[in-house]
Amino acid sequence: MHVKKGDKVMVISGKDKGKTASIIAAFPKTERVMVEGMNLVKKHMKPNQANPQGGIISQEASMHVSNVMLIDPKSGEPTRVSYKVEDGKKVRVAKKSGETIDK
Repeated sequence: MHVKKGDKVMVISGKDKGKTASIIAAFPKTERVMVEGMNLVKKHMKPNQANPQGGIISQEASMHVSNVMLIDPKSGEPTRVSYKVEDGKKVRVAKKSGETIDK
């Protein structure tokens, strides 16, 4: 996957198109990510110890990883990702600026 937890991304399709936020969870097996404050869905909650009132709450749902694009750390624009081996480690490189993303 071209993104990891904590990366700053831009949503490039769907109802939140054009918004930027960071990734709060990544699921590589299913190729999905959860982005902070994006793809909100309503969930009906029964009253319980943690939430004695119950009711309808909004929470983030996962979205496919192809719907997000990594933000270039140098220019702040969305960029594609390439990979390069440095010192025996595979690192991500931003296509737009050529800067390494993994430090």
